Amino acid sequence: MNIIIYTLVILGIIYFLLKLIANTSSKKISKHLRKLIFLGLVVLAIILLVGGKLLLSIPLTLLSLALVKLKGFSLFQLIGLFRLIQTLRRSGRFSFKQNQNIKNSSKISIEEAYKILNLDIKKNISKKDVQKAHIKIQKKIHPDISPETARLSMIVNEAKEIVLRDIS
Repeated sequence: MNIIIYTLVILGIIYFLLKLIANTSSKKISKHLRKLIFLGLVVLAIILLVGGKLLLSIPLTLLSLALVKLKGFSLFQLIGLFRLIQTLRRSGRFSFKQNQNIKNSSKISIEEAYKILNLDIKKNISKKDVQKAHIKIQKKIHPDISPETARLSMIVNEAKEIVLRDIS
C-alpha cells in the first residue's frame, strides 16, 4: 500500500515540475540551471576540500595494495591492513617507495607497538591476547603469503616482542 502512495506522490511532483518547466521560457530555465550547476560545483569543491583527504585516502591505499599483489583478502582484512600501514606510515617506518629513507624500526615505542597489534594499552592484556593479535595480523601479511610484505611482517614481530616485554 505504501508503494502505491509513494508512487502517486512522486508522479504528482514530476507532473507539477514538468508543468512548471513547460510554462517557463527557455532563457529563464537555462539561467537557473547555470546557477544551480555553479552552486553544486562550489558545494562539491568545499566537501572535497574539507573531507577529500579522508575520502580519497582509503580507496587509493586499497588500490596501491592491489599493486603489491595481495591476493585473497576480504574487505575487512584490507581495512585492517590499511590501518596497520597508516600507523606505520605516520611513524615513518613504512613507505611504498623502495628508495625512501625509513626510520630504524628498532625504536618502536610501546604505544606504537600496541597500535600495530590493535591492542588497547589501558586494558589488562595477557600473553595469550598478544599472541592472538600477532597471529591474526601475520595471517594477512606473512612473507609466505606475499613476499612484498616482508617488511611489514618484521615490524609486527618487533611490536609483539615489545608488548610482551612491557606486560612481563
